Amino acid sequence: MFKNYILKKMLRAQGVPEAQIEMVLNMMEKDPELFKKITLEIQEKIKGGMDQTAASMEVMKKYEAELKKLV
Repeated sequence: MFKNYILKKMLRAQGVPEAQIEMVLNMMEKDPELFKKITLEIQEKIKGGMDQTAASMEVMKKYEAELKKLV
């Protein structure tokens, strides 16, 4: 619960609409392991010298089908 609170605050601060915040939190609750895997892959790409945005987009495209199932 506390983790969700912090994540909500962070996303709100970045200007993410409330509906999208709830959607992301629901997706994370349905399959937390997928989000762990995505996070680790993004971190690896960043360590390899890739820009954070580019790394995120590349990894999200890789898992696009799985993410769509969660929506």
